[in-house]
Amino acid sequence: MPAKKRYTYLALGDSYTIGESVKSNECYPNLLVKKILDAGFTADTVTIIAKTGWTTDELIKGIAEKNIDYNNYDLVTLLIGVNNQYRGGSTENYRREFIDLLKQAIGFADNNSERVIVISIPDWGVTPFATDRDPSKIALEINAYNIINKVEAAALGVHYADITAISRRATTQSDLIAEDGLHPSAAMYKEWINVLYPIALSILKNQ
Repeated sequence: MPAKKRYTYLALGDSYTIGESVKSNECYPNLLVKKILDAGFTADTVTIIAKTGWTTDELIKGIAEKNIDYNNYDLVTLLIGVNNQYRGGSTENYRREFIDLLKQAIGFADNNSERVIVISIPDWGVTPFATDRDPSKIALEINAYNIINKVEAAALGVHYADITAISRRATTQSDLIAEDGLHPSAAMYKEWINVLYPIALSILKNQ
């Protein structure tokens, strides 16, 4: 068992972060917390700043309105961009605002990029919600956004968790989609944790 350590975790995002259409204890931030607690750590503060429908600029505003006065989080995750894509936003605008958010995330982690994880955007084009849309077009656009967030994550030295391939398994695994026909189910979030947990655990153990 590792030595007990009280840790703080900040999760920034949109509907994927709050866990739209699943129970609160089934969203990935809370599943991740449970896994890390099971590893022997204890939580001091877990903060989620996210809202269904948020784009990058809306997350920026949401963070400002929250007026966070703490800048020493042990772990920060950032997953944002699907609503930029859904609304037809420009990739360059996304890049600019994503960089802003990523720099803020690093700032919340005591300016330590090693404490930050960027999570790739899932592909909603494989969901029942997208039945009347062009899944190939959606996939290409999601890929373009993910190239941006992956490149910018690397440029600033933060960790990257690619969960997009997991989301695309929903084409043959309907249990990965929640009852609303759009968002991830608890089963999919558990799959995400298989990617996120090793990274998060390494971050906390190295502090």
